Amino acid sequence: MTTEQESQPQALTFKAEVQQVLQILAHSLYTDREIFLRELISNASDALNRVQFEMLTNREVLDPEAELAIRIEADSEKRTVTISDTGIGMTRDELVEHLGTIAQSSARAFVQQTKEGHKATASEIIGQFGVGFYSVFMVADRVTVVSRSYRPDAEAAMWESSGGESYTVGPAERAQRGTTITLHLKEDAAEFASPWRLEQIVKRHSDFVAFPIYSGDRQINQQKALWRRAPREVEAEQYQNLYRQLTLDSDEPLLHLHLSTDVPVDLHSILFVPAKRERGLLERRVEGKIKLYSRKILILEEAKDLLPTYFRFVEGVIDSEDLPLNVSRESVQSSPVLQRIRKTLTSRLHRELNDLAEKDAEKFARFWKEFGPFIKKGVATDYEGRADLLKLLRFQTTASGDGLATLADYKRRMVDGQKEIYYVLAASPEAARSSPHLDPFTARGIEVLLLTDLMDGFMLSGLREYEGMPLRNIDDANLELPGEATAPEPQISDEQFSRLAERAATVLGERLKEVRASKVLRDSPARLVSTEDAMGREMQRINQLLGREAEQQPRILELNPGHGLVAALARRVEANPDDEVVTATLEQLYDNALLIEGLHQNPATMVPRLLKLMEAAVERP
Repeated sequence: MTTEQESQPQALTFKAEVQQVLQILAHSLYTDREIFLRELISNASDALNRVQFEMLTNREVLDPEAELAIRIEADSEKRTVTISDTGIGMTRDELVEHLGTIAQSSARAFVQQTKEGHKATASEIIGQFGVGFYSVFMVADRVTVVSRSYRPDAEAAMWESSGGESYTVGPAERAQRGTTITLHLKEDAAEFASPWRLEQIVKRHSDFVAFPIYSGDRQINQQKALWRRAPREVEAEQYQNLYRQLTLDSDEPLLHLHLSTDVPVDLHSILFVPAKRERGLLERRVEGKIKLYSRKILILEEAKDLLPTYFRFVEGVIDSEDLPLNVSRESVQSSPVLQRIRKTLTSRLHRELNDLAEKDAEKFARFWKEFGPFIKKGVATDYEGRADLLKLLRFQTTASGDGLATLADYKRRMVDGQKEIYYVLAASPEAARSSPHLDPFTARGIEVLLLTDLMDGFMLSGLREYEGMPLRNIDDANLELPGEATAPEPQISDEQFSRLAERAATVLGERLKEVRASKVLRDSPARLVSTEDAMGREMQRINQLLGREAEQQPRILELNPGHGLVAALARRVEANPDDEVVTATLEQLYDNALLIEGLHQNPATMVPRLLKLMEAAVERP
């Protein structure tokens, strides 16, 4: 091109793929329009980084003393927004190269995704396909760019477009190095010609850009992010302020983790464990949110996959120099950098929580009360992290009193000859402690885990053994326990027991597999035991608690011939095989067993029967 041609404005045509992108941005994407400012600030920050690097070895640049900064101005009367920087700048040819073209593959992918109607927001799509500058056409019907390169002999140049099929390049007047972009806003985007509105956008998306951002004479960004500082430089109050800014939670967080490292990945992060979970586990998810920054630019408002799902209550920010700005949610699973970040943060959270458990049992107990169910879910779903999660598990047991015990605590208290870890499932701690299944364990001094949380059934699917010792449900019909315990002397003959067993089988019908004399019960009259697979029983329990179809499988009814109630029933059967009190009592014994385990589907049906039994009791002389 001749010097004379370069001195004249020239109209050039966008390639077809660029025209498609501009058409979509101008007419099809209406959500997240404010991200145009994020993209322009990101480009300005990159330009400042580049000139800063250039000046490390070359002082022969235009305006070497100029402050490295970004300035934003709004004019509501003219309906314009202007963003300028003192960065690397561009020549005429560079304007054509950088603003007149888009990589064909990126443009094609961008167009394809928007045509397919994906639910991704404008913010995600634009960032993913590297068309950030063109987001200006979501809010502007004309855009003017004036730039001057850092090279001392370079001349200023202008680029202008209305988002149609062509753009104009030509000479311009600009004394200072850098770039100025002026947006002539559409009528429906007039809200952005407000300094206050622009400042709010900066606070949300670009508050921690490494260079100052000015509006008038006032800097409107924090610039130095807390997570970019060394932990020793940050005060406790500053962590709390950041937590409140991120979450709007007035309570102080229970725990924070500040990590700043450059190996094995560049990573700057502050994560918070809230004092309380916001919503129930079985309702919508807990509102933990991780903001993801790339080179101090916010690229994902909510990076869901940067921590395992069982840590989804964690709040915070993550920033890395190693991440490209076009990271998307879909790329978390495939990006090696993001996988290293995930592994590093997960490992550190495990370590911090285990340290908390060792150093501050009271605070950890508060954590467990709020977030224990999530750790249990992790045991069931995360094989890789299971060893760390097992250390975090806490249980109420028959030996823990009002406190909590670890699996290591349980193992230390095992009796001679014990080779299994025993647990009981029940509706509540009180119900668990009164379970008839505990009789033989109490007699032998064997500790039992009391599992009363809905998530316990899920947890057990991933916790079949601990350090080589299998876990065993104590409702198992074939328990063989270490040690000895004296069984109570039978109060009835074998014949009397057989008649009672026959009567129970008749009354309870298909609900039972069989009725037999118990070899383990001492203080309780009856219990229901099962020969089915433990995992199947636990899933049946979970489904029933969730209100799903969960038909009761037939179980074995064990009766204690040494208990006074069972003996009295046997005598009544002997006197009158059709005694209605016997029928009602057998039904109630069965229902009691279901009730203690939390498996009774409709306890209200017991009320008429209980009234009948009460009447029979008071009628006795």
